[in-house]
Amino acid sequence: MNQKQIYMKADILAFGAHPDDTELGCSGTLATLVKQGQKVVVADLTQGEMGSRGTPKIRLQEARDAAVILGLSDRVNLRLPDTELRNNRELQLPIIECVRRFKPHICILPAPADRHPDHGNAAALLIDAIFYSGLKKIETKGPDGKPQEPHRPAHILHYMQDQPFEPDFIFDISSAIELKEKAVKAFSTQFNVTDPGDEPETYVSDPSFFEALWARAKHFGHLGGFEYGEGFLYAKKPIPITSLEFLMDTSPKR
Repeated sequence: MNQKQIYMKADILAFGAHPDDTELGCSGTLATLVKQGQKVVVADLTQGEMGSRGTPKIRLQEARDAAVILGLSDRVNLRLPDTELRNNRELQLPIIECVRRFKPHICILPAPADRHPDHGNAAALLIDAIFYSGLKKIETKGPDGKPQEPHRPAHILHYMQDQPFEPDFIFDISSAIELKEKAVKAFSTQFNVTDPGDEPETYVSDPSFFEALWARAKHFGHLGGFEYGEGFLYAKKPIPITSLEFLMDTSPKR
């Protein structure tokens, strides 16, 4: 690890409970932000070691491949225990260290509640850890062994996962839909598996799940007036604004 990586500041830090969560939920948005010149980092909380298909080693490589496809500035794995995400100080500290290391302006988190218990548990853990990352008396050290300064992101968003919700806003991913598809397909042990082989067929490995993902992007794109879209919740409502420039930038077809 070089000094540039240790001290790199990110504009956006997106978290997933497992490798592939951000690909499914918000990779079109992340790829678009990268195209716009933003520094985007993904932090996976676990290695997905309890998943029915693949191995931690394979899934880490799939995550690295997806990071290259999306153009991420960095991707890290915090190696928290899969299926055992609890909101306690032991598991908060690696997240606090990560937030202080990258100092993002925006954090993007898993859905507050979802089919997989890890997603909602991760969201609760992350919300508290992100708040505590701003408290000076909680001491942490960075990868270089030096004490870290407090940092609290300005905004927190939740991306949609298996269970749909009424989004606060929809992000146009029309220009990045092909990158999203490639990034999801990078997890070849998990999705669009036509031949399960020696491993079990799962809810997400079935090609019909893969097809439903694009139908959702099309549906929410339609609601937003775009070709394809991803929906988000804004944590700590209301949404603060100082101008209407973000509305001047869009002309949705409705």
